[in-house]
Amino acid sequence: QVQLVESGGGLVQAGDSLRLSCAASGHAFSSYAMGWFRQAPGKEREFLAHTSWSGLTTYYADSIKGRFTMSRDNAKNTVYLQMNSLKSEDTAVYYCAAGLGGKMYFSEDRYNYWGQGTQVTVSS
Repeated sequence: QVQLVESGGGLVQAGDSLRLSCAASGHAFSSYAMGWFRQAPGKEREFLAHTSWSGLTTYYADSIKGRFTMSRDNAKNTVYLQMNSLKSEDTAVYYCAAGLGGKMYFSEDRYNYWGQGTQVTVSS
């Protein structure tokens, strides 16, 4: 069992940066692949980024590639999402998730544990 708690969201202006954190507690965090997703009002939840248990392999959705960076610190049981050059379309609730990883890393089905989400609002 892994418990995940996101933090770092807030209200920012377009062009600003934010760093989201996801703190994990429970069993063997370092053995889980981790992902970030987001859900905007009226839209389905969207995959953003995935990192392997070691952090050596990371994948990004095309929509955020080059602006967002995912990292993890297994010593701190924490993953991060650094978000730069924020746009109004980045407004959403952001979720971290822990799971098995693998080829279908972009699918919600690959993740067993989810945080409660943190709101990011970008004003234009």
